[in-house]
Amino acid sequence: MILSYDISEVAPYINWVYFFFAWQVKDEAEQRRLRGEAEKCLSSFEGKYHTHALFQLFDAHSDGDDIVVGRSEEEGVRRKEEGTRIPCLRQQQADSNYLCLADFIAPLTSLSPEKGSRRGTEIGLFATSADSGLEHDFDGDPYAKMMAQLLADRLAEATAERLHEQVRKEFWGYAADEQLTIAEMQQERWQGIRPAVGYPSLPDASVNFILDRLLDFSKIGITLTESGAMRPHASVSGLMMAHPEARYFSVGKIGDDQLRDYARRRGLPLQDVRKFLSSNI
Repeated sequence: MILSYDISEVAPYINWVYFFFAWQVKDEAEQRRLRGEAEKCLSSFEGKYHTHALFQLFDAHSDGDDIVVGRSEEEGVRRKEEGTRIPCLRQQQADSNYLCLADFIAPLTSLSPEKGSRRGTEIGLFATSADSGLEHDFDGDPYAKMMAQLLADRLAEATAERLHEQVRKEFWGYAADEQLTIAEMQQERWQGIRPAVGYPSLPDASVNFILDRLLDFSKIGITLTESGAMRPHASVSGLMMAHPEARYFSVGKIGDDQLRDYARRRGLPLQDVRKFLSSNI
């Protein structure tokens, strides 16, 4: 599923806290002034720039610490795949709950009535991006360029927020009766989680290569670097999970044993995985 959005549709979903943080502005009066300038820019973007999203819903099951995107018949937003694996990492710190994203997907052979009612058997994969012109069309004015780039980052995240709302209420529909304000959404009061690639629970940016094979990021103009970073920079990708007990966590530091096991499950040389996960070693 490919979607495009007008700036005016996603702008209300912008989390301004992160915008001010990017500018390193803490004074409230200065924040109001900066937001006023940003909103004028957003108005000028209307009709000229857009944001874009990819979404697919897949059958899935867990196999150890892997999420296996399984077989499903093509129907609407559901798509057929033959057992593509998304290896995940598990917390190892003594003060953690030893969580792994695969914990929130049901094992193929363990769908008892008790577990089947609580654990997901489907997974959503997504990517969002803002038009690349927002990164390049303002090169002649350093301030305008920075403003456009930071707004593009916020718009890509806002598009993920808007998309996730549509997924919960319409495309997947597991929370069709949800009635949340945008402020409540930004406080993550919705059911499930939306872990993004490169973030604490899914820290390996090279997982983007797996998602790209499943979604084809090029459909919305996203390309990947050798390390899996997305271009345009104003892009977001990740998983959507409906498990009512799912929650965010940080994988944190991992040991050499898990690093080797993860490299084996990824089918990649150990030295490459060590580079991808340098901040977690």
